[in-house]
Amino acid sequence: MAEPEFYARVSARAGVSEASARALTEATLRTLAERISGGEAADLSEHVAHELRPLLARARTEDPQVFGYDEFLRRIAERAGATAADAERGARAVLQALHRVVGPAEFNRAMAQLPREIGELAQPAPRV
Repeated sequence: MAEPEFYARVSARAGVSEASARALTEATLRTLAERISGGEAADLSEHVAHELRPLLARARTEDPQVFGYDEFLRRIAERAGATAADAERGARAVLQALHRVVGPAEFNRAMAQLPREIGELAQPAPRV
């Protein structure tokens, strides 16, 4: 999926402008890269558009930082200049789009490194 298509998908899923979708995508991918191992982040980066790869890159393959759901969303909100609600919707949209691009096997390996609450963001919302 090309970079503009990825941003458009995030924009539509999160209900935000494309500019906000870009900021939320960048913030989410950077925060995700901090929370998973460097090797796993590198594996994910191989599947995304060339322009998005640096967002998942880490200088070394050191151990991931340990933080939970609230901190995950706080970092995204701060980096994107977004509200907490937009950060949560944006993270959900980004992770769902990433799942589609990466495929289930690789994506599930990355999600296995996260607390359950963060991983649940990648699950589609139930239809009511």
